[in-house]
Parts: sequence; C-alpha cells; structure tokens
Amino acid sequence: MEQQDVQPIIKTYHNYLSTISLDYVRPLMNKIDWQDRLIEIKGAKGVGKTTLILQHIKQTFTNVDDALYVTLDNLWFKSHSLKELADWFYAQGGRYLFMDEVHHYPYWQTALKNIYDEYPDLHIVFTGSSMLQLEAGEGDLSRRLIDYHLPGLSFREYLRFEGVADLPTCSLDDVLQRHVPLSFAVKEHLGSIQPHFDNYLQHGYYPFYKDVRAGYEIRLQHIVNQVLESDYPLIDDVTVATIEKTKKMLMVLAQSVPQMPTMHTLYGQLETGRNQGMKMLYALQRADLLNLLTDNTKNLKSLGRPEKIFLHNTNLMYALGANIEIGTVRETFFLNQLQEVYTVNYPAKGDFLVQKQYLFEVGGAGKTFDQIKDEPNSFLAVDNTETGYKNRIPLYLFGMLY
Repeated sequence: MEQQDVQPIIKTYHNYLSTISLDYVRPLMNKIDWQDRLIEIKGAKGVGKTTLILQHIKQTFTNVDDALYVTLDNLWFKSHSLKELADWFYAQGGRYLFMDEVHHYPYWQTALKNIYDEYPDLHIVFTGSSMLQLEAGEGDLSRRLIDYHLPGLSFREYLRFEGVADLPTCSLDDVLQRHVPLSFAVKEHLGSIQPHFDNYLQHGYYPFYKDVRAGYEIRLQHIVNQVLESDYPLIDDVTVATIEKTKKMLMVLAQSVPQMPTMHTLYGQLETGRNQGMKMLYALQRADLLNLLTDNTKNLKSLGRPEKIFLHNTNLMYALGANIEIGTVRETFFLNQLQEVYTVNYPAKGDFLVQKQYLFEVGGAGKTFDQIKDEPNSFLAVDNTETGYKNRIPLYLFGMLY
C-alpha cells in the first residue's frame, strides 16, 4: 500500500485532532496504563471515548504522526483491510495505533489478534460500544487484553466540566462518615447547590450537551436509535424484527419506570417469548440504556428476572418522554452513580442495598426512616437538602464517587 492510498485516513485523523481541546480531560485518562500493548475502552455512545483517545495522542506525542487514529466505520475500510493499514503504518515506524468503533469491522477480534501477534512492539488501543462482548475461540483476545469502561459524567465531573468547582473524588465511606464537612466544601464552591444538581439531572450525563444545548434531548434520541439500529445488529447479529421489538420494549419501560415487572405481560405486548425477551432486556442493559436491579448479582449472569427496572440515567428519562416523577428521578440518579463503582442490589426492605451491607432509602427533604427503622447500617439519601445529619445524607453527594 502506498502513501496516497492512506492519505484519506491521515487527513481525517489530522482533522479530528485539530478540533480537540485539552481544557477538560476525564479522570480515566490517568487510570489507563497506556504502555500496555492491547487496551480496550468501552462505553455508551456519546460519553466521550473518541475525545479521550485523541486527547491522549495530543498531549503525549510531539510528532502526532508517530501515532495513527482511525475510525473503523470509515468507508475507506470497504476497500482496504485493517491488516494492510497496520503493515503500512508499522513499516513507516509507527508503534501506536488507535482504533475507534471496532465493532464495525468484520471479524475484528481475529484481525486484532493477528496484528498483535505479528508485531510484538506495536501498541493497540481500541474503543467499542458498551454492548461489546469478547467471544472465546478463534481470535480470543481475553488473555491479551486490558479493558476499561468510560461512563458518562458524574455530578462531580459535571461541576468541573462546567468550570464551577474542582472537587476531589470521594469514597462511599467518606460520604457515609464525613458527609457534613464534604457538603460544607461543596457549598463553599457552589453557594446554592440545587440549581446545578437539577441541571445535571436533565442534561449533564453526556459531555456533548455543551455542543447542542437546545437540541440535546433530540440528539440523545438519535443516539439511542443509532445504538439499537446500528451497534446492536453488528454485535448480536439480530434481525430487523428483533431490533424493532427491542426499541418498543425500551419505550414501554420508559413510560413506567421504575417497574417491578410482570414479565409475561411485557412479553405479550411485544409478541415475543421469554428467552428472546430476556435477551432483549439484557441487551438494553449492556447498551447502557437500562439498569436492571436484582436481589442477587448472580442473576445478571444467568439472565434472571430483575426485581426492578430503571432507565440507565436521568438524562434518558427526559429524552425518552418517560413519566418524569421526581421520586423516580432521584432513585435513577442514585443507582446510576453507585453502580459505576459499587455493587447495588434490591433489598428485602428499603430501596437499595450497597456492597451487601448498607441499606438506603432515597427521597425528598421530608423523607423519614419509617420504612427502614431498626435496620442496621441504614441511611437516607435526601434531595433538596444541602447538609445532612448523622445517617441522613444529601443525595447530591452520591454524585462525588467517581
């Protein structure tokens, strides 16, 4: 392959890189060991995976052509192979290859394995949909791969992204034991906390909100469609009929979250059976569109019936026209922020059991302990409250965990 053959790819790479700002860099940047030879970064569409790897290139390489970034949904790959590109790039002295949207390339696992094995000093970083699953067998990368997950912005990150406060990450123990001084520190930076929190709940999870503003919810609807119409069939090899049923399932659930589902009723509405219905349900979870709460983490692996179903984050509630009930918004926020870092299950009493030892009820400023009184390690996560007292903790502080 000659230089002129690769020029369109290089031009696209340079164009992307020229638009990238280093004003705000996600914390995951410093958690990745970029010297590992094969790195996977997964996450929902729109959370900033492309920006992250381009920022890394921009701040790491004095000569940006020592690296190469390509997106594998580029039409260039309809007439050229990834192996050809890797051969050419390596021959030019390149040792750092970055690939976006890997699931758009046919037999991508085998292609990456062959490149990895042939060039022992080539570093490969690739991104893919949160739905992506490594398959055992030919092209198995699991023994070679270091994988990372990029979530949407936490409330803490949102405040920094907005330029209003640069607050440290807190552990769950910090929040449970030191929430009063932590809330003082947040209040010192923000003054009034609730307006920022309310804005985050509506439009702060996906970083692209700054680019679209008034069109944010429409853009988010388009992303949901793209995930289900494009990513889903590439990863799970499903039919058009299954895609349409999955979209309908999402919208039915969006109107009734949090749902403690009678699954056979739901499957009847979709004209599908239990096995297919469960696969569709868990595909929506893998796509970071739903959060499925179970009473046992093993159920997630065995596709067991969830005890309660939520949309993945509060921004999706507003974008998908869900029944915007403030109690559901609060619970959705709590689950979304906690499940990124900790184990969250459905308890016999209360709303959430965290790390199998801390019991939580989530509610407004008037919330009481009545439902979980006398339960050990029980806490209230309360909205519209700037500072707490003892086991009564402001809800927004649970957005400081990552």
